[in-house]
Amino acid sequence: MKVQPKAKMNRIVKVENGKLKVKVTAPPENGKANDSVINLLSKELKISKSSFEVIKGLLNREKVILIKSEKIDEVEKKLQNLLKKLT
Repeated sequence: MKVQPKAKMNRIVKVENGKLKVKVTAPPENGKANDSVINLLSKELKISKSSFEVIKGLLNREKVILIKSEKIDEVEKKLQNLLKKLT
């Protein structure tokens, strides 16, 4: 996932090179942008915030997010629906 901090609004804009591009209004300081990304994903996918973890790229625009869930099939469907909306 590619993250653009300090954007005008929080939103998932598109898929670029197989990665989501996410814009958040928060600045890239003290984990604020990371928290905004997790809040946005949680809201869009309707999955609790505690299920998300940034596992790579804490201090970088390129991030890898882990989604912890016992219902992986549901998570996959939600991600597929999100991707369909973006294309």
